[in-house]
Amino acid sequence: MTIKVHFISPDGETTQTVEAGAGDCLLDVAQAAGQPLEGTCEGQMACSTCHVIVEKDWFEKLKKASEDEEDMLDLASGARRTSRLACQIDLTEKLDGLTVHIPAESRNMQGI
Repeated sequence: MTIKVHFISPDGETTQTVEAGAGDCLLDVAQAAGQPLEGTCEGQMACSTCHVIVEKDWFEKLKKASEDEEDMLDLASGARRTSRLACQIDLTEKLDGLTVHIPAESRNMQGI
């Protein structure tokens, strides 16, 4: 099944819609789409460089964040109540249409 994901730019003016497969990791999908999520720890939940802000309606549909993820989000610059680490979001059918905002504080230093 194809799952659509909408990424909204830090300025809120640009939306990129991409297609992914069920079971894909949001971080991998974002990076393949050229979104500025560094993912320094490569999904090991040892950093917060893949922090995204999930739209409220979608946030409720996500699996609850683990305590370890919550600890990493405490370190994320610009974290909000609906913040999550993209490396911890596995796409499922119920997430078709997921909309996430890229925080203004996001910097992909690996892309420089």
